Amino acid sequence: MKTDITLKNINKLAVPALIAGVAEPILSLTDTAIIGNVDYNAAESLAAVGIVGTFISMLIWVFGQTRSAISSIVSQHLGANQLEKVKNLPAQAIFIMTTISILIIVITLPFSAEIFKLYNASELILDYSVTYYGIRVFGFPFTLFTIAVFGTFRGLQNTFYPMIIAIVGAVMNIVLDFAFVYGIEGVISPMHIEGAAWASVIAQIIMALTSAFYLIRKTDISLRITLPFNKEIKTFGIMVLNLFVRTLALNATLYFATRFATSYGTAYIAAYTIAINLWFLGAFIIDGYASAGNILSGKLLGAKDYKKLISLSQLLIKCGIGVGAILTISGLLVYSFIGTIFTKDPLVLDEFYKIFWIVLAMQPLCALAFIFDGMFKGMGKMRFLRNLLLLSTGLVFIPFLFLLDSFDLKLYAVFIALTLWMIARGLPLIIKFRQQFLPLSQNT
Repeated sequence: MKTDITLKNINKLAVPALIAGVAEPILSLTDTAIIGNVDYNAAESLAAVGIVGTFISMLIWVFGQTRSAISSIVSQHLGANQLEKVKNLPAQAIFIMTTISILIIVITLPFSAEIFKLYNASELILDYSVTYYGIRVFGFPFTLFTIAVFGTFRGLQNTFYPMIIAIVGAVMNIVLDFAFVYGIEGVISPMHIEGAAWASVIAQIIMALTSAFYLIRKTDISLRITLPFNKEIKTFGIMVLNLFVRTLALNATLYFATRFATSYGTAYIAAYTIAINLWFLGAFIIDGYASAGNILSGKLLGAKDYKKLISLSQLLIKCGIGVGAILTISGLLVYSFIGTIFTKDPLVLDEFYKIFWIVLAMQPLCALAFIFDGMFKGMGKMRFLRNLLLLSTGLVFIPFLFLLDSFDLKLYAVFIALTLWMIARGLPLIIKFRQQFLPLSQNT
């Protein structure tokens, strides 16, 4: 199957993936905006949503690596015209990861208070965190199911159906958020932070059901679990294990960032919650092009078309810098009022505006890191990604965070350390890619 590396073809994959990608941060931003504007204890509620959101994101990123692993295996087999060999792999992978997600609920739920104390949550913030998590965690298995289905579609070079599924989930979450948090007079009583949690869970269930529908109706991939396990399940397991370790390092970064922000006080963790969710939104927008790189690089590697692989990287660099610059400029245009969407608390807004410019300045750097990260995942280079993130977190982010914090820079310390972390993640990927594939492209 011929693969043309043009901006038009990249956008056919990237734009739907972009729209699908922003669904998750939109869910978090919706909770943030609605909870941040409740009539009582808004700052404490916002802080709780931020803390729990960080922990749940950690679980999703750690155990949701099935998407990249499935996408890599399926796309490489598609490029090599051997798709029949892995048709039963997605169902087996989904079963394994969904079972693990249920075990995670059983393990974490009884100890939720102890978990959130590790984030420096206490008193009312801790109470709200436990309440919010006690409901929202039940959406976790449905989220992993949806993520695995998305990975299958990506491997098949299809980002359209994941986009539809994500839109359905995002719209449902927004509607239910308003209805459950604020209530509907005479119909639903206001449920405050519990309402936001229920809205997310129901939206995640709907997305999982929609995912199953599209996979069964629109592809030849079955959700029926068959034995024996596919021979590629070992490759899948090794990929997931490497990504698992890598994601632990990623979440160590988020854990320390959230822990330090919480230790500065309620206004700081609330401001951090707004800023980090806007950063996630930018990351997921950029992820549309990272997804295109993920999808196409796996297929091109499977076909051993190294010249097009180099052409893909060059075009994606231009796309990434362009999208990152657009995000920065867009943020500057709405700089003066964007914080007020999420809270009216003057103390929170003051701390937010002190560091939001750093979030905007990071965007082009993040774009390059995320795009090459996606390409390396598509090519199955999970071991290198694992080692790089371990080094970036252990030798760059954590040392600089402690160093900058010692100068009492507070949220400046957190976001400057995050910026240096992104540079340490992205630059080696570009160097490694060119060292490995430029010679191969010249020999074919």
